[in-house]
Amino acid sequence: MKKLLVLALACILIIQAHTQVDTLQYQSTVIQFREWFNKNETDSLYTLLSPEIILKIGNKENWNAVMNTQIIPVLGTIAPFIFNTFVNGSVVFKGASENPSLCLELSINKNFQVNGLHILQTSASSLPKPRPQTPVPPYAYNSEDAEYDNADKSVHFGATFTYPKTGGPFVTAILITGSGQQDRDETIIEHKPFAVIADYLTKQGIAVLRVDDRGVGKTTGLHNDVTSADFANDVEAGLAYLKKRNEVDKNKIGLIGHSEGGLIASIVASRNRDINFVIMLAGPGINGEDLMAEQDEAIFLADGVSNEAATIHKNLYKKILDSSLASNNISEARDKIMNYLNEWKKDKPQALLDTLGFANDSAIQKFAVDFAIQGTLQWMKYFLRTNPQSFIEKIRAKVLALNGSKDIQVIASSNLAGIKQALAKRKSPDYEVKELPGLNHLFQHCNKCTAEEYGELEETFAPEVLGLIGNWIKEKVVSSN
Repeated sequence: MKKLLVLALACILIIQAHTQVDTLQYQSTVIQFREWFNKNETDSLYTLLSPEIILKIGNKENWNAVMNTQIIPVLGTIAPFIFNTFVNGSVVFKGASENPSLCLELSINKNFQVNGLHILQTSASSLPKPRPQTPVPPYAYNSEDAEYDNADKSVHFGATFTYPKTGGPFVTAILITGSGQQDRDETIIEHKPFAVIADYLTKQGIAVLRVDDRGVGKTTGLHNDVTSADFANDVEAGLAYLKKRNEVDKNKIGLIGHSEGGLIASIVASRNRDINFVIMLAGPGINGEDLMAEQDEAIFLADGVSNEAATIHKNLYKKILDSSLASNNISEARDKIMNYLNEWKKDKPQALLDTLGFANDSAIQKFAVDFAIQGTLQWMKYFLRTNPQSFIEKIRAKVLALNGSKDIQVIASSNLAGIKQALAKRKSPDYEVKELPGLNHLFQHCNKCTAEEYGELEETFAPEVLGLIGNWIKEKVVSSN
């Protein structure tokens, strides 16, 4: 999930119930919490707490006493937090601690405040259960930790490079994560889709590089105030690294991007003619503003709201997006949104306002503040203003675009149509666009097909899609001259 809620995924955007939430905003709180925690700056940590937690814990002196006697000495330093699950409208993260038997669970509410803090035993009962598809060693291929820098040495990357034990040089794919800070496996709710994809492809004779995002794992660099364009530069650093590896066929390097990663892959391929192939997994094919509005409507519908109410909110959402884009700062955006909502609601029945989350002035004010914070982020502004077709139509590489019919984050019908329209403008007819029935944004077979269901499903990535990807690469790339 780079940004919005459900994924962090992830993805391009992980979303909960009726509120559009920016993953980076949640993760900004989590990152700040970890930094202050590891520096033992308990006074600063106190400023991140929700009113409910403050009511329970008492004043700052009580907080400092608890932290300095019962929590920090017990845990030691905390590793980067990983998105875990949703609980009652909050987003829950887990971080391993210096104490191997304990981890810290952190809950962040919709106001991006810490509203839950728990020490958990790292036992079978408290740790996430393994996912059946997640690969475990020993592997039937070579798996190496890799590290490299970008051109100006401003970011140091940590990655995993997998390649077959015999033969070579190999067709090689770079995996590109979706929105939000994610590790090299694109871990979400204990699912590791990139580890699963890399494992499958490497067993098929294809080398794979998967990389930690900025500020995660062994990769350095700031994640705030950067955009998809910056992440495209990061991918190009990986491309330069691969070209130095003897195991890599330099003429057959491709990109596989999930969600926002599909946009990033398009940016990179549009300006690098030596990219051999591009695979877009639930990648955007329409401009960001339209994509977000469609996503908004789909999430309301998935939550049982009527078609009429969902459409009303979609249209409202687009108007509010315009207000955010036209604002220079959070205060200006907040005031514009509140003024618009207060005028808009005048002729609306109370039942509709209740359904859409605007039951009273307090709810409207909270929505305006949250939306203003999200809408004025540099990442969000870039994403909303970007039309991926302008990059896709410049790609010279072979292209495979896939999306699940049940995806409520990147709607398959409109986005695949946009991708196909852009690809048709190219000179090369070598592309394939497919909508896959019954699959969600993570390419899982779903039942409820909501964002909340991601973690409930055992399947990490549909086996038939792994086969489709592998067979396409072997046919279009491995076997080609």
